Amino acid sequence: MYRQRLTLSVLTLIPLAMACGNESGGGSSVGAGARADVVGAHWIVDGVTVDGTRHSAPGGANVEFGEDGKVKGNYGCNHFSATATFKDGRIDVGDATTTDMACEKGPMDFERTLARTLADGALTTTAKGDDVTLTTPAGDRVHLSRERAAALYGTKWAVTALGAGDTVHSLPEGADPHLVLDKAKGTLSGRLACNDVSAKATVGDGHITLGTPKTTRMMCDNSLMATEKTLLGLFDGRVDYRLDHRTLTLTSANGETVTAVASK
Repeated sequence: MYRQRLTLSVLTLIPLAMACGNESGGGSSVGAGARADVVGAHWIVDGVTVDGTRHSAPGGANVEFGEDGKVKGNYGCNHFSATATFKDGRIDVGDATTTDMACEKGPMDFERTLARTLADGALTTTAKGDDVTLTTPAGDRVHLSRERAAALYGTKWAVTALGAGDTVHSLPEGADPHLVLDKAKGTLSGRLACNDVSAKATVGDGHITLGTPKTTRMMCDNSLMATEKTLLGLFDGRVDYRLDHRTLTLTSANGETVTAVASK
């Protein structure tokens, strides 16, 4: 469930192409055009450097700035959303809300570091090709890289969360489910939390009709088997799907959701 947990202070992106053409060598630039250069891209958070120490980001940490003044992303464990105002070469971000999942210690530690750094005053922006660095007044940095959208077919979709209604749950330790849609074969196959699975799949406009699943017959830990049972609920029926850049959300007829991200 989304709840108010953090309000970001003003996030200022110094525009990326000042009228005077303030550029440094090696293809880097600092200056105006922040809206044109930042909006509409999907930015992967590669890491955060604080007090000279670089902290690598867990998979899935990202941020997007929308044309509609909305900001959304993932801190490393929880998703967040906020509002953004573009004015005078700056982006003012506030009213941030996040989900409230508890993840492993590493992602949670990084999440707190990233959230604090984004909120730590006016950030200058340095762009170089598909990379952007946001720097705080204290010299701490958030390292971003542009990532291209994933295709529905042929992508290995790694399942990251399960949900029902407004409640979202992370996966138990040891679970590594993934799914792949094969257009030529007309199948959805992959791995559940414990067993391999395959089934016929017909993709329509915003939905996928899945046939009876064929699985291996291994028995695993109870938490893995419970996750597997939830994933099996997608099959033998129609599920709605939503593809958002590199995130795929599947929703079954009973309202249960499966969230997956494209594996690199």
